[in-house]
Amino acid sequence: MKLAIMQPYFLPYIGYFQLMASVDHFIVYDNVKYTKKGWINRNRMLMNGTDVVFSLPLSKASDYLNVVERELSADFDRTKLLNQFKGAYNRAPYFEETYPVLEQIVHHEDHNLFRYIHNSIVRLSKHLGIKTEIRISSEIAIDHELRGQDKVLAFCKAVGADTYINLPGGKALYDEPSFTESGLQLSFIQPKAVSYRQFSSGFVPHLSVIDVLMFNGREECARLLEKYDLD
Repeated sequence: MKLAIMQPYFLPYIGYFQLMASVDHFIVYDNVKYTKKGWINRNRMLMNGTDVVFSLPLSKASDYLNVVERELSADFDRTKLLNQFKGAYNRAPYFEETYPVLEQIVHHEDHNLFRYIHNSIVRLSKHLGIKTEIRISSEIAIDHELRGQDKVLAFCKAVGADTYINLPGGKALYDEPSFTESGLQLSFIQPKAVSYRQFSSGFVPHLSVIDVLMFNGREECARLLEKYDLD
């Protein structure tokens, strides 16, 4: 059984869903520290031929809280965010197919940051036809005081995984012999370059999966999920 573990990200790039689609179980961290300069509550869309950051505004809180302890700002204007996407993509070929699921995601009423993002991940995975079981880290019975590789190994044991798959950025974090000694195979997914026609002749890469869906549609995007190598 193949396992992957990731932080929650709001409308992440397609590589996140390629990783999800490559495994049987996908664990999303809720009890992990929120990082202010990370990409948990923000990503990028295409606007006027260039990349523009969009984000979920948060209530002021301690920098030491976990993601599940953070809340969306009471001033979060869901309609304004949707209008940003509408203005950016209303002429895209698959706008009518993609916008309704985006509407459902953005209008989700929960103010908890983790639950809001978790809902978006689940909805997008269903939209893309991904059958992987998505689980929440704190609901799995391990010692949650563990850190790094030790925590990953504990998750693998708890869910009965025999293979752990991560994105290339994790290569420096894990010691392959430790996985082998635990009876586990350690693999890394290498997403292939995804390029497609946007509005202009140039291509702006590494945008939110919403961009991929707007220009390719659900069926083609599902095929793009298989464009990766494993090592």
